[in-house]
Amino acid sequence: MSLPRIAVDAMGGDEGVRVMIEGAALARRRHDKFNFLLVGDEQRINQALEDHPNLRGASEILHCDDVVGGDELPSRALRRAKTTSMGLAVNAVKQGDAGAAVSAGNTGALMAMSKIALRTMPGIERPALAALLPTLGEHDVVVLDLGANTEADARNLVQFAIMGAAYSRSVNAIDRPRVRLLNIGTEEIKGTDALRNAAAQLQQATGLALSFDGFVESDKINRGEVDVVVTDGFSGNIALKAIEGTARFVTDLLRNAFTSSLRSKIGFLVSRPATELLKHHLDPNNHNGAVFLGLNGVVVKSHGSATAKGVANAVEVAARLLEDDITNRIAQDLAELGETLLRETNGGKS
Repeated sequence: MSLPRIAVDAMGGDEGVRVMIEGAALARRRHDKFNFLLVGDEQRINQALEDHPNLRGASEILHCDDVVGGDELPSRALRRAKTTSMGLAVNAVKQGDAGAAVSAGNTGALMAMSKIALRTMPGIERPALAALLPTLGEHDVVVLDLGANTEADARNLVQFAIMGAAYSRSVNAIDRPRVRLLNIGTEEIKGTDALRNAAAQLQQATGLALSFDGFVESDKINRGEVDVVVTDGFSGNIALKAIEGTARFVTDLLRNAFTSSLRSKIGFLVSRPATELLKHHLDPNNHNGAVFLGLNGVVVKSHGSATAKGVANAVEVAARLLEDDITNRIAQDLAELGETLLRETNGGKS
C-alpha cells in the first residue's frame, strides 16, 4: 500500500537539486511505497534523475525555476509563494496533491508559507517547530519550540506539550512520553508565571497520553531521562544551538587530540570503533527533519546543509507522520485536554 505522495522542494538547501534528489532516491530505495512530487526546475531535476531510475518511476515533476533565497525575508518570500518551489510544495499539501511537504530552504519563509496556506488546527493558537535530538537513553528526545515563536504563554506551552507528546508517540513509539518544561531549575517555585501556570494545567490533565514530570534543566536534555522538552522558541533555539555547538566542539577536540602526535594517531587507530560510534551518534544527518506541528498538514524542514542521508531521514519523518495521522492524534489529545480541564472546573463532574 502506497502512502500519499510527498512534495519535495528540490531547489531548497545549500546544495539544491542534486542532494535533494539523491535524498529522495535513498528514501525510495529504503521504502518502495514512497511516491513523490518533485518541485523545481524540470531540466535540472531530470538531469539528476538520470542516476536514480528507481525515483523517476515513482515521481511527478512540477516545474518551477523561482527559488526562495536563504537570507530572504519571510514577508518578501510570502508574496512569491505562488511562484517559488517552496511555496508550490506547501500548496500541494493544501490542495491535496501531496500528503506532506519537505524543504531544506529558508526556515522563516517555510513557516510563514505553511501557516498561511495550511492554517493552524482548531484548538492550536501557534504552530511549533519540533525536532529530535540524540540522548543517552533508548530514544531520541523531542524538543519544541525551536524558533517558530519567540514568546509563549501558558496556554501555548500546554498546546506544545500535547503536540510534542503526540509526535513522540509517533516517531518513538512511546505510549506515554515523559514530558517536562524547560526551566532554570526543577523546583516548583522556579521560572516565569507562564511556566508555572503551564505546569499546573498539565498536572491537572491526568487523562492525556503523556506523563508530565515537572521541569527539566538544559543540562539534562540529552540524558535520556525525558522524552519531550517543551519551551518557547527563543529559549529552544538557544538550547539547540548550544547543543549543536557542543557536539561540534567535542568532535573537533577529539580530532585535534588524535592528530597531535604519532602516539595519538596510534591511539586513534586502537579506539577507532568507539570514535566512529560517537561520530555516528553526533551526526546531525541521523536526526534530520524538524516538523511544524499544529498545522492542518505535514511540513518537514530539512537542515540546509543536510547530506543525501539527512534528506532521506527528513522524508522518512514526513512519511511516518502521514502513516500515524499525526494531525488527528493531536486533535484527539486537545479534545481530551478540554474535557479534563472542564471536569476540574466543575469540581470533578462530567
